[in-house]
Amino acid sequence: MQVILLERIAKLGQMGDEVRVKDGYARNFLLPNNKALRANSGNRQKFEGQRAQLEARNLEARQEAEKVGEKVNGKVLVLVRQAGETGQLYGSVSTRDIAEALTKDGLSVGRNQVVLNAPIKTIGLHELPIRLHPEVEVSVTVNVARSEAEAERQAQGEDLTQREEGPAFETFSEDDDDRGGRRGGGRFDRDDEQGSDEGESEEG
Repeated sequence: MQVILLERIAKLGQMGDEVRVKDGYARNFLLPNNKALRANSGNRQKFEGQRAQLEARNLEARQEAEKVGEKVNGKVLVLVRQAGETGQLYGSVSTRDIAEALTKDGLSVGRNQVVLNAPIKTIGLHELPIRLHPEVEVSVTVNVARSEAEAERQAQGEDLTQREEGPAFETFSEDDDDRGGRRGGGRFDRDDEQGSDEGESEEG
């Protein structure tokens, strides 16, 4: 589907650009969220008539996002979660968790503004981008730990994750088994042979 962008969309284009996108993306995201119009003669005229208003609205939104960004940028969020000895979380940290943590700090950030490709599943320091506006992106650090004390240690640069190690077993090979058999088993064989010979001589 060919659409007219009403604002800058990452990896697509700037306000006023006509771009081709997948029908589902247009119907499910761009059109219902007023981020684009279907590209036709009527909507082109409509856009040109509203361009100045849209640009003013975009400028206002960007300036507001920049103000919020000054408070959000570089923020460190501490999230305490249960995890095993290797640092693997029993659950995960999602965009909702991060947005809620920012909201508790008095910062208005929606979960859709948190850029997280996959849920966080390990303890540690995780730096994430926050897209407050198509033209305003900042970053926060999420300190996921099993306790406040561990969070402090991680903040000091300590790595609290441990790799899983298997039980320490002595290495053993078939060659060792064969050699052992010859060392130990050989004597038993000779004893058996001697016993067999003695038995035969007694009978004789």
